[in-house]
Amino acid sequence: MSLLLISLAAFVGVAALVGAVAVMFRGDSASMVEDRLDILAGLKNPNAPSQRAIRESLVAQLQAAPGFFDALVTRIGNLSRLFEQADTKLTPARFFAISGIMALFGGLFTLAAGGSPFLVPVVAVTLAVMPLMWLMLRRRKRLRKFASQLPNALDLVSRALRAGHSLGSGLNLVAQEMQAPINQEFQRVFESQNLGIPLEDGLQTMCERVPNLDLKFFVTAVTLQRQTGGDLAEILDKIAHLIRERFKLWGTVQALTGEGRLSGVVLLALPPLLFLAVYYLNPKYVMVLFTDPMGKQMLAVAVVLQVVGALVIKKIINIKV
Repeated sequence: MSLLLISLAAFVGVAALVGAVAVMFRGDSASMVEDRLDILAGLKNPNAPSQRAIRESLVAQLQAAPGFFDALVTRIGNLSRLFEQADTKLTPARFFAISGIMALFGGLFTLAAGGSPFLVPVVAVTLAVMPLMWLMLRRRKRLRKFASQLPNALDLVSRALRAGHSLGSGLNLVAQEMQAPINQEFQRVFESQNLGIPLEDGLQTMCERVPNLDLKFFVTAVTLQRQTGGDLAEILDKIAHLIRERFKLWGTVQALTGEGRLSGVVLLALPPLLFLAVYYLNPKYVMVLFTDPMGKQMLAVAVVLQVVGALVIKKIINIKV
């Protein structure tokens, strides 16, 4: 067992060293990316000696095939959309590598600490899922911030329309004056319009990237106004007022369901914490659940009941506004 642990530790150490050396010798890619964008925009001469290598590198990378993990995530639309909504710089390969390394270290640490072999897969799976949980929390935080910024953005677009600007100029004003993440999404819509994509298609694409009901109201209002006419500024004011009122109602609901949410957290966390406490005090007492056939059945039933209880509690306290 000790020889296996030493071999695995040596393998992980060598892999980390090789990765660190590769990152060190990558060089500064930000300036190269800027040069490539300048060449594509026509701001630099692509035939210059210093730019010819960059152009050849750009063509080579455009012709190169994507990696295995990138192609896998591209085929799985939900994962690709999750990375985009979380606005993370992690590539799929790095994300899966981090998950695998955390699972490996979790299993090795459990064995080195003298834990039961039955706990090794549990700890490994738990640590492997943590990067995904972090990604989901980052996505949730970003979408919530976008929802809180949307009323102010609609007011800004409405004032721009009343001042005589076009809708595209209003979107650009939001991209310049407001903070992330809403400025990023509106900037993408404005740039797509400048590249020749119809504004309705750009707004619809933003609506697909950001699953927000209020944003769908805005996109639908813009689409109908451009087809049938009407006072878009007044419509945007009413949508912004509606969103603010919904936020007030949502705050009231959160305050009224706070006790239920806290009770749910306590009830769901009590069985695992009690199991860990008893395992620390008397491991033989709880190991019967893993060795005896009846204990395994009881453990499976307990896990199923925990999941059912979590779903029921979430259904009770999750009141949509």
